[in-house]
Amino acid sequence: MKQITVMEKYPVFTLTVNKSETHYKTVDEILAYLKKQIEIHPVATHIGDFDHYAHTKSLEAGQIADEIKAAKNIICCFGKVLSKAEVLAVRPRSIGVAEVDDAFVISFLEAPNPEANTTMEAWVKGIVS
Repeated sequence: MKQITVMEKYPVFTLTVNKSETHYKTVDEILAYLKKQIEIHPVATHIGDFDHYAHTKSLEAGQIADEIKAAKNIICCFGKVLSKAEVLAVRPRSIGVAEVDDAFVISFLEAPNPEANTTMEAWVKGIVS
């Protein structure tokens, strides 16, 4: 797993998993695995899933890179403290899963909570079999 900066300002953790490195065959299978991890976590809660590929494809002006075959987000929250109203701007968390020709690219924006980052990183690394 590596940390990169996207669009010159967003700190993102990302992992590319070759299809030969995992038993998961689809984005939906990976989302099901992540949903299970969220459900068994003592604090995290599953909020929903978003099919970013379908949404973008449905737009008249939508553009999708040729190598992307599927792209979905699973949305969850680790918030156990609501110390001030502005903290809502950095919640909830989203983990993106994209399928490209021979791999899955999994990514998430760095959370202000280091424990959430550590947990999401472990979940993502668990995709590798």
